[in-house]
Amino acid sequence: MVNAVNLTHRQQQVLWATVRHYIATAEPVGSEALVKEYNLSVSSATIRNAMGVLEKVGLLYQPHTSAGRVPSDSGYRIYVDQLITPANELNRRVEQLLSDRLQQADWSLEAMLRGAAQILATMSGCIALITMPQAQTACLRHVQLVAIDPKRVMLIFVTDSYETQSILLDLSFPEQANAPKVELLEQELQILSNFLNEQLRGRPVGELTKLDWSELDREFQRYGDFLQIVLGELARRSQSPSPTQMMVSGLSEVLRQPEFSEVQQVQTIMHLLEDKQDQLLPLIFKPSGEVDSNRRIVVWIGSENPLEPMRTCTLIASTYNKGTVPVGSVGVIGPTRMMYENAIAMVEAAADYLSETLSPQSL
Repeated sequence: MVNAVNLTHRQQQVLWATVRHYIATAEPVGSEALVKEYNLSVSSATIRNAMGVLEKVGLLYQPHTSAGRVPSDSGYRIYVDQLITPANELNRRVEQLLSDRLQQADWSLEAMLRGAAQILATMSGCIALITMPQAQTACLRHVQLVAIDPKRVMLIFVTDSYETQSILLDLSFPEQANAPKVELLEQELQILSNFLNEQLRGRPVGELTKLDWSELDREFQRYGDFLQIVLGELARRSQSPSPTQMMVSGLSEVLRQPEFSEVQQVQTIMHLLEDKQDQLLPLIFKPSGEVDSNRRIVVWIGSENPLEPMRTCTLIASTYNKGTVPVGSVGVIGPTRMMYENAIAMVEAAADYLSETLSPQSL
């Protein structure tokens, strides 16, 4: 077990240097290379001895008997959990870059997320994944009621993630009340739309059926039952399961890595990204209540991945929030031979930027 390995300071230094050298060269690492490239202040023999210990405990291995050593998945895990230094300056630069390039008032949320995924893929050299906000957490941004004819109304609503839906509803009145003419109906629906926007803007869609409409203005009394239908439809739509849209960018970036030179491996990953996103989503997004506050960044390394096609890859992911509620995720997929501190900093920066953009005061 990796957690049971207790390394000396020297062994940690050698593991760190081996991982860094292999990330940079993609070639098995020997003791002579570490002596030349890193100031470890020890002899080649001492380094060989340390590498032998690291191999014995499963953190390094030799791909060929005459070759140097490369990190195992367990070696990368120790590196990520214990040996890397947070790249705070890179984090700030990436967040500033996202802000500079994506601050366009006329962009939809989807366009902004696609732009963020492209920037993240280009900078990381990995496949970038960003999910659209979960519908169950959406808040209402705008409601409009439009008369189709004297007995039918189109309900159009927009959430704070700029998702737009429309619902056709039947309009009925008590027997003693005559249906208004279309012109009057249009005027009343506009007043009613304004009233709804004033009352509902910013509220979670899934909670609308809990509102008390007993104080409804007298002029709207005949629309009371209809309002209950409107609210019910809004809430029902928010609860209905729908596939989460995932923005994917950067396949061409990762194909430059030698680990993805085999066509079959690339096809397997493409199939996962295109047709099996429902299997990938649980690895990168945990709904509110399931998030471990002590593990903001999730790193799946090689054989740790539950999905078979991912076991030659590393997946790094973080959630982004609306307020304090996790609503979506940002992630990168690349070879296990990646610069982890940089990839983690970039994912954190993108998640921070999206959380800030979706904060209530920004909407």
